[in-house]
Amino acid sequence: MFDIGFLELLICGVIALLVLGPERLPSAARAAGRWIGSARRMMSQFTSELDRELKAEDLRQELRKAGDVGLKDVQKTVRDALDEAKKYENMVKPVQNQLDQANRKVTSELSELWDEDGTPSIAKPADISLGKAPESPVDLNKPSPSSGDASDTRS
Repeated sequence: MFDIGFLELLICGVIALLVLGPERLPSAARAAGRWIGSARRMMSQFTSELDRELKAEDLRQELRKAGDVGLKDVQKTVRDALDEAKKYENMVKPVQNQLDQANRKVTSELSELWDEDGTPSIAKPADISLGKAPESPVDLNKPSPSSGDASDTRS
């Protein structure tokens, strides 16, 4: 860039002092400082934006190269997998047919257990009559052996 040394800055300062005078020199120096600062910021923003664009373009080129290679590999892998699956297709079809038959059988058996309105039907035992209660191994009418005991504190 520009190679400005201390001697050149001192000469510019003396000329500015002579031309502007001591009253206007501080405000002119502040304005010049703001202009130089804004020019530096603009230049740094421009260079950073240019660097970002260059990096983005490099990434795009790398992705294109990687995408072309990767796509061919994926297509080859998928084709190989489909060919391998076709080899075993004749082994899977009989098993699938057996599973379908078993599914139909289970579905028909289950449909017999359900009523037409979608509620489960209750299976009624054939040998139990409604008027007679089943016999219990414990006779409820007999007093239990502990009912006459003094140790019984139930009331």
